[in-house]
Amino acid sequence: MVAKAAGGVSLLSEIRELASAIRAARGLAVAALALSACLQPRSAMVRGSAPATVASRPTASAEAPAPAVSASALPAAAPLKELPRGGRVLFPAHRLVGYCGTPGAPALGELQGNLKVKAKALEAKAAAYAQDRDVLPVFELIAVVVQAWPGADGKFRHRVDASVVDQYLAAARQSSALLLLNIQPGQSDFLTEVKVFERYLREPDVGVALDPEWAMKPKQKPGVYYGQTTGETVNEVAAYMASLVLADDLPEKALVFHQVNREVLKDEDALTPVPGVAFIKSVDGLGPVGAKIATYGNLMETRTASEHPGFKLFFDEDSRNGNRLMTPKEVLALMPQPEYVMYE
Repeated sequence: MVAKAAGGVSLLSEIRELASAIRAARGLAVAALALSACLQPRSAMVRGSAPATVASRPTASAEAPAPAVSASALPAAAPLKELPRGGRVLFPAHRLVGYCGTPGAPALGELQGNLKVKAKALEAKAAAYAQDRDVLPVFELIAVVVQAWPGADGKFRHRVDASVVDQYLAAARQSSALLLLNIQPGQSDFLTEVKVFERYLREPDVGVALDPEWAMKPKQKPGVYYGQTTGETVNEVAAYMASLVLADDLPEKALVFHQVNREVLKDEDALTPVPGVAFIKSVDGLGPVGAKIATYGNLMETRTASEHPGFKLFFDEDSRNGNRLMTPKEVLALMPQPEYVMYE
């Protein structure tokens, strides 16, 4: 459910009303600046050290013309913050192609170890997905990692240090890539964990990926049960992200949710679009090519109009038992065509 503000007004409504107010305020500010420029010469005369007498006033014919206001004299507008490779909107201009991972855990994805080497490999992999779009590489850092033991606070998850996020953000920027913070909340909740990283989410090139498979109910142990979330919970995260986009005039942010089956995301039709946030539904099916294609088709049947399609490939699991990794040509032949392709 979208978080409610005092008086029952939804956070989403507040965001939209505030956007209208800001646009109106900007219009008034521009008008005030123009009026001030027009009145400046007369105001300077009125502020003279001694009042003018009738005899000393210049005649109309001798009155000097008001100096023109140079455009260079007006305060320069701050440049708009953009996505790493330009623009302020993700789709349909871009196709996102990413690697995921976290430090010290090769089993969780390629994005660990020497990030410069991995970035070059990702760039080469992504080039095959361009077609009629600009490719935008993605570093999907698993920033909250589910674990099999409860930990000090009993939440069955571990947050990476800020120094790790700093390292991955710096590497992403060297590659003009987006950074997505992947959240596996264990027995915590998505919104709590996302808010931990607010200072990073106020940057123009940082988004979020949710992993509902690892969102556990109380007393459920990760790895024993599938986790689950709801469309209302995703809406809460989206509304929070939208508030940051509006407050800091940021470009559109990606909000990915990975889905391995229909059960891990309930009430998908409750998803509500918000300004500045792009929903991306990424299908996580494992195994043979035929099975992956079938899983994608099954889960895309429940996709709403507000969700952009995504597809996940696994270097290891997809290649076991005589199977093989799907080619970019095969991935792009999927319908609907994926707009985010992620490799683990």
